[in-house]
Amino acid sequence: MERRLFYKDVVPFAAMVAAECATVGSNTGFKAAIARGMSYYVFTLYVCVAAAVVLIPFALIFHRSQQLPPNKISLFFKLVALSALGLSCQLLGNKGLEFSSPTLSSAISNLIPAFTFILAVFFRMEKIDLKRRSSIAKIVGSAVSISGALVVVLYKGPIVISNPYSQGPKELGLLYHNHNQPLGSSHPRPNWILGGLCFVFQYLSNSFWYILQTQIIKTYPDEVTVVAVYYSIQAVLTAPVCLLAETDMNAWKMTNALSFVFILNSGLMGQAFVAATHTWGLSLKGPVYVSSFRPLSIAIAAAMGAILLADDLHLGSIIGAIIISVGFYGILWGKAKEEEWKELDGERLESSSKAPLLHYYRVEDP
Repeated sequence: MERRLFYKDVVPFAAMVAAECATVGSNTGFKAAIARGMSYYVFTLYVCVAAAVVLIPFALIFHRSQQLPPNKISLFFKLVALSALGLSCQLLGNKGLEFSSPTLSSAISNLIPAFTFILAVFFRMEKIDLKRRSSIAKIVGSAVSISGALVVVLYKGPIVISNPYSQGPKELGLLYHNHNQPLGSSHPRPNWILGGLCFVFQYLSNSFWYILQTQIIKTYPDEVTVVAVYYSIQAVLTAPVCLLAETDMNAWKMTNALSFVFILNSGLMGQAFVAATHTWGLSLKGPVYVSSFRPLSIAIAAAMGAILLADDLHLGSIIGAIIISVGFYGILWGKAKEEEWKELDGERLESSSKAPLLHYYRVEDP
């Protein structure tokens, strides 16, 4: 019982938190890479290729002997559609980061639970019963989490923890290049409206990705193989788009070792690890559970900014993180209650199906 509880609750929780940390770290790495002259399209393609190269050996080693569904063509086109959604998420997300910052990306990512919950209800993967406290808890928890993200963005507040490098050149900050030159100064000027719109469409596509991936895993429950094929197809789709968009052949040369490290980090952790973890979580817990962890990214981004990026930690970030945690707990509580009720309903159905059979043998027994 304890091992089952550990596998179904503790491990998924830790894995989802680790995935959010990897996502925020990948976003930070992208900002640092383009600050060192790397093209937006070059980074996108190299990351897809790196993720595919890493996952293919794992798929060959840990491949399960799953029988393909009868309608193989339908599965293939679903994987192509999933890869197209993944490509749109990457292109929109990276373009949004080019215009704004990882903090704005993390803040707007709090729309994912709401988008996913609406889509899950629309596709009949989730049920709303306002008479049950679990449904109310998920609705209220999503609203509270989004409110916490708005607090972080709109209310800065006084400095609670001041970084010793905040008054001078942020030499230790990854968000600064050449010591006193802000990151991205040689790229498009910051435009938070365009960046925010890119993130909104990115996370809407991401929500569709969760729904479609859940359906694929139900059809073919081999998570590692599905993710490896997904990134292989995505790399094939990404190559012509990026090669046509970036015509300067010199841009494709890897001359900066640190940019290569950022590509590996984004490919291995930000893409391969996150996609595999989310796919496993979708098969185990469903799309609403996986998406409900996105509000944590704003708190993780604030912590990373204070620790790694030489940023000050403001009161608004702390208050927002607390509000997000409260809403996040509400969503998890609602999902836990629903799982308890499903287990009870399953036990009742099992006992009711056995009862007539037992009665029959009692009657016939001489």
